[in-house]
Amino acid sequence: MYAPPLQRLITELSKLPGVGGRTAQRLAFHLLRGSDEDAFALADAIRDVKQRIGLCEVCFNLAEGPTCRICADDRRDPELICVVEEPSDVISIERTHEFRGRYHVLGGALSPIDGIDPEDLKIAELYSRMETGIVREVVIATNPTTTGEATALHIADAMRERAPGVSITRLASGLPVGADLEYADELTLGRAFSGRRAV
Repeated sequence: MYAPPLQRLITELSKLPGVGGRTAQRLAFHLLRGSDEDAFALADAIRDVKQRIGLCEVCFNLAEGPTCRICADDRRDPELICVVEEPSDVISIERTHEFRGRYHVLGGALSPIDGIDPEDLKIAELYSRMETGIVREVVIATNPTTTGEATALHIADAMRERAPGVSITRLASGLPVGADLEYADELTLGRAFSGRRAV
């Protein structure tokens, strides 16, 4: 239906998450209608990020260079490590301005059904960090999903054996701020009860 270059662009755009065929088609036509400068700037930005952004050698967060800006910051507490699944999780936690430690990005969550085993994640590197440095606490901040919970339990069990003196904590879960109790599901409400604290 379309000229081969345009069809190729639509096909490539439809590979993006959340972009279906019709959205990819609209984006492709938008790029065609726009100026050459805008289209080439987008292409250059994509090429630049692919060439210059890699993983931090310490925590496996996104970095331009050998270490990310968080690991390079001397004001961050190196004895406090927050374990997350993806680099996007680091950004979410940083927005809270509540955490002043460092991170460890696993690169996903355990999922035997999908063929993701401990060897496929940066779990061994986390254990290595614990053995080579002085770590006071590890906060496991994996997603509250089946795979995230399985990953958290796997890491916590292994850490209790390897480093019994290290405090292992998990992010609290429960009711979101501004939510009504009548709309909460049983699992969320149950977690809110089990994680209750004194006022």
